[in-house]
Amino acid sequence: MHLKLKKQKIQDNLSKIQNIVEKKSIMPVLNHFLMDVTQNGGYILATDLETAVKQPLDVEVLQPGRACIPAKKFYEIVKELAEDIEITLVEQWIKIQSGRSNFRLATLDPAEFPVWPDIGDATKIDLSRDFLLTAIEKTIYASGDADVRYVLNGLLFHIKASSEFKVVGTDGHRLAVFSAPAEGMNFTEEKKIILSKKSLNELRKFLSDTETVSLHIGKTHVMCEMDGITFLTRMIDGNYPEYEAVIPKNNDKVAVVDKSMFIASLKRVSVLSREHQNAVKTEWDKNLVIISSSDPELGEARDELPIDYQGEPFITGFNARYLIDALEKITSDKAKITMSKPDKAVYITDADVTSFVYECVVMPLRI
Repeated sequence: MHLKLKKQKIQDNLSKIQNIVEKKSIMPVLNHFLMDVTQNGGYILATDLETAVKQPLDVEVLQPGRACIPAKKFYEIVKELAEDIEITLVEQWIKIQSGRSNFRLATLDPAEFPVWPDIGDATKIDLSRDFLLTAIEKTIYASGDADVRYVLNGLLFHIKASSEFKVVGTDGHRLAVFSAPAEGMNFTEEKKIILSKKSLNELRKFLSDTETVSLHIGKTHVMCEMDGITFLTRMIDGNYPEYEAVIPKNNDKVAVVDKSMFIASLKRVSVLSREHQNAVKTEWDKNLVIISSSDPELGEARDELPIDYQGEPFITGFNARYLIDALEKITSDKAKITMSKPDKAVYITDADVTSFVYECVVMPLRI
């Protein structure tokens, strides 16, 4: 194998696979990526066995070949180079030459690299980049990080037979739901799939460079195709909670608040809240909400915010971080917050009409 590569382009390729490549795997080959080049072009492939990505290479091919290259070290070398790169495979060594700089890296046998999975018969859905990216960004913050209930460490994609496209995230304390009409999605079978938070965070890196995405939903994997890049991830096996039953329908206390002002107030007051729970107390009354916090060792904080409120006076507590996260995903300038009892779920959504529906449910704290 003998190739010439543009420094900046290969650096961009490598930067996007660094979190997919396993750093401490018991399988050394997963610390590497596969470079496969023919006379017609080439690609690089990285995987951690849950997620895999294949990126086309912008390359001048002097001699085709395949190599299994250490991902982290090769990336670190490329970042420090000032000129374009020429690489040559000699036996089990990759020689890297750029200007007067020369490196040599040990490689592994490319035959050891995992085979790209075949997803079999799949349902295809075409989406715009903005649609899919918005759906993920509005919900991923609410999913779990290391929950023993493994399904909560991912997002549920619930597609209702060409009528509605929903994405859901929850960690058991809060719930976020994105809903939009499934326009142009020509299929008749309802789909429910769960994809891991890690894989979706990696997918977001590739979505920034494309306009449309084709999802191929198989039995165990989902494959995304975008501008020559193929991204594949394994579904999480399990039953997602019945999220629709959690969304409160009859909350009788309704507040409309300025999103930015409420977020700023919560940030100020939570400075003196108990760190573990970020606990704040909220007192809702006609045209006013009082937000307060206290810590016996630090002191107290109190803030007032004008609002539009309908209902009886009401007091409840929250994890301020959960409220801030929910409010930051509101699209309009004002948020609508509905409540019922101090120990019942609070419902948050946009006060103004948007092209999609964003809903968040937050469980209160005892105060």
